[in-house]
Amino acid sequence: MNDRPLKIAVIAGEVSGDLLGADLIAGLKRIRPGSIELVGVGGEGLQSQGLKSLFDFSELSIMGITQVLAKLPKLWSLIRQTTAAIIAAKPDILLIIDSPDFTHRVARRVRTALPDLPVVNYVCPSVWAWKEYRAQRMLAYVDHVLAVLPFEPAAMQRLNGPATTYVGHRLIADPALLETRRLRDGRQPGNGTILLLPGSRSSEIKKLLPYFEVAAQELVARNGPMRFILPTVAHKEALVREITAGWTVKPDIVVGAEAKWKAFAEADAAMAASGTVILELALADVPVVSAYKVDWIMRMLTSGIKTWTGALPNLIADYAVVPEYLNDIVRGASLARWMERLSADTYQLKAMKEGYELIWQRMQTERPPGEHAAQILLDVLANKKPGHF
Repeated sequence: MNDRPLKIAVIAGEVSGDLLGADLIAGLKRIRPGSIELVGVGGEGLQSQGLKSLFDFSELSIMGITQVLAKLPKLWSLIRQTTAAIIAAKPDILLIIDSPDFTHRVARRVRTALPDLPVVNYVCPSVWAWKEYRAQRMLAYVDHVLAVLPFEPAAMQRLNGPATTYVGHRLIADPALLETRRLRDGRQPGNGTILLLPGSRSSEIKKLLPYFEVAAQELVARNGPMRFILPTVAHKEALVREITAGWTVKPDIVVGAEAKWKAFAEADAAMAASGTVILELALADVPVVSAYKVDWIMRMLTSGIKTWTGALPNLIADYAVVPEYLNDIVRGASLARWMERLSADTYQLKAMKEGYELIWQRMQTERPPGEHAAQILLDVLANKKPGHF
């Protein structure tokens, strides 16, 4: 084996991707002797593994069409800066993590300048949902995809994309989630506690909370006093408190990850914004109904979506485990009635729990996700540069 450090260029554009990258690098250090040098873009997780980020990666956290348009010049500048730095560093391999609007643009440019550089993509782009043509285009600049959802390798094969391996999802090994599952094991429904999870983006919160308010009012009118817990993040707490200030049914607003998992353990059921939190709830064994509303611009852009559902648990199970309400179909009274059915010993609750067990089994892996992903990265490197080891 070559004694020089293994130089890895890594690009993570969001907190979730930064955590995945840090987990992979930590796994790599466990299974491979020798030093590792990191160059690229990341947050606290990757920095704890030795990365000196080229810039503050929060500059890439842009949500919504108007924000993207306003910051487009800055984004192009960051793409050029990142591309130039990686080309100059001449790494042994490039690892791009999620955030495809940024990471894939960099990867394409780097591959043009360094055609022999292996490129691994961690987190499969949602080509199975829309813009399917992207899968085949990735062949030009991605050698292997590390998928975090078990149905994605088959989808990429069907779409003639790069080789793809399911390495596992970080939630499967998350200590807080595992503890929540333990606390909920054998738990009987009926304590009258409902979770309200309107999302972490301002637009989501503003659109969904009015419907959650109607649902809460309906539940109390039909069933008497109930407890509602509304977990949120610190930078959205003020907005949540402002919107709920006039509610006649007051929710308990809790802040932070620890409080969120505690609420998960205590709840009978949840109504939640469509997204990763739906998968979190399913894996934590919390019954849930998914709701989402988008503005007219996003409705136009999403008209080409190919997937039959927006709920990840449904895609993993390959049938409708979690009920969904989207756009004009969202009704507070409908959400309330689902909460009633999922908060009691009903056929609906039993059917959802059966689906949850299937999802849990399908997401299991023999190795921890970080180590599995790290091993594939080494395999790709060995195949592209056989003399490296």
